[in-house]
Amino acid sequence: MRQTGRQTRRPERRTPQTAAELARVHDRTLAEAAVRDLARAAVPADDAPPGRQPRPEIGDSWARLRRLGLDPDAGAVAVHLGPAEVEHRRRACGLDVVLPVLRDTLLAPVGQTPLILAIADAEGHVLWQEGERALRRSADRIGFLTGARWIEESVGTNGIAAALRAQRPMHVHSAEHYLRSHHAWTCVAAPVRDPGTGRITGVINLSGPAHTVQPYLLQLTATAARLAETELRARRLESLHQLRTLAAPLLARVNGPAVVVDAEGWTAAAAGLPTPARLRLPTGGWSSAAVHWLAGLGECAIEPLADGWLIRPVRPTEDDGTTEGGTVTAEQAEGARLRLDLRRPDRSELSVHGAAGSWSHALSPRHAELLLLLAVERDGHSAARLADALFGDPGRTVTVRAELSRLRRYLGGLLAHRPYRFAESVLVTVLGPDDPYNLLPVSTAPAIRRLRAGLAAGTVRLPGAPPVPAPRTPGDAAVPPPGLRQPSASSADSWASVGP
Repeated sequence: MRQTGRQTRRPERRTPQTAAELARVHDRTLAEAAVRDLARAAVPADDAPPGRQPRPEIGDSWARLRRLGLDPDAGAVAVHLGPAEVEHRRRACGLDVVLPVLRDTLLAPVGQTPLILAIADAEGHVLWQEGERALRRSADRIGFLTGARWIEESVGTNGIAAALRAQRPMHVHSAEHYLRSHHAWTCVAAPVRDPGTGRITGVINLSGPAHTVQPYLLQLTATAARLAETELRARRLESLHQLRTLAAPLLARVNGPAVVVDAEGWTAAAAGLPTPARLRLPTGGWSSAAVHWLAGLGECAIEPLADGWLIRPVRPTEDDGTTEGGTVTAEQAEGARLRLDLRRPDRSELSVHGAAGSWSHALSPRHAELLLLLAVERDGHSAARLADALFGDPGRTVTVRAELSRLRRYLGGLLAHRPYRFAESVLVTVLGPDDPYNLLPVSTAPAIRRLRAGLAAGTVRLPGAPPVPAPRTPGDAAVPPPGLRQPSASSADSWASVGP
């Protein structure tokens, strides 16, 4: 029967490569990269035959380590923490309270399968390590022990570093490790997020011999991470309940609308106005100003409270109970300055300065991607074009529209639509990392990957940033060759070099 209508793009199914095949891919990829460096030929990785190249996440990791000059046969000097610092970080990350649950969830069900359970903090420091004694002795020989910092720059591609960078469960098998000394191992890891802040607080990792680790372990580790988050959420709700008990008599004495939130902005109690479950508090803390602007509430007076804040809107309320100024209006957007700070690979931040006040907050990875694409192309995008840039599928417009709707809840008049774009009067600046390949490293969006390559080559620049010089090798001229054009980051030419 003939099918009609749009066909949904399906992911390609591939048979997982064996350890021997991965080893051949590892050796060939590094050898070909060395040849290209010597010949100074820009051969894109996509030209390699299908099935004979590493996964995108692994290939990107190898490329970063090659640029850093990490020796795949030696690695680098690893950082090890002392016992006192390990103990301090155990308490700080908060995962000590869920350790018994993780032991029961991960080590008991696998039976006789030789495994090591390791828990690291958000910076990759291994804080706990448990498992079969003989296997742990083998791990000690490659430096995988309590107190070691298991990051790419020191020990190459590995499960803990991959999960932290991608911010999702990751599996690094055999020769997908950059260091050859790790090829006999397989690692599965999943990040754990703090339910109060949404930020990653640690990583759960299972490691074992490459020939014995079972494929279901990745899902098991991801489930354990969700279980750990559930335990942390229960403790946060208990703390919020205690703050609510303290806030109830206080709100009864306050004249006018008010809300009490904890240190992370989660609402404990409110009086006289509807409030979201969480307010967006300034990531840098409160300034010395008497009045602060909060998305959703407008101008507010802030008073400290035990383990939280008392927030009172100072602008008049509307008939429906909402406050004026909670969303940036078109008039308030006039002349506003918006700064998108992407310098830290693990944290993106948005700051706004204008008639609506000055405020900032952390961005989710998806919102950071969308705002970056809108900043690079000020003429705007349709939902289909953004879907193609983010997912390689122009049909995923529902997801794009939903995320942009969430952004407009607090950006308001700063964002226009039909097409989606920043308002013309808004001055947008994007601060990027020193290494272009650390720009939103979590993102696998086709347009973001091409943007990284364009920044590294010096053919694209970020809005408000000085031109990025092209990489130089010994023998390059000090002045870029004639004809190298530096396009404006807000022009259509700039977007054409980044993606469709």
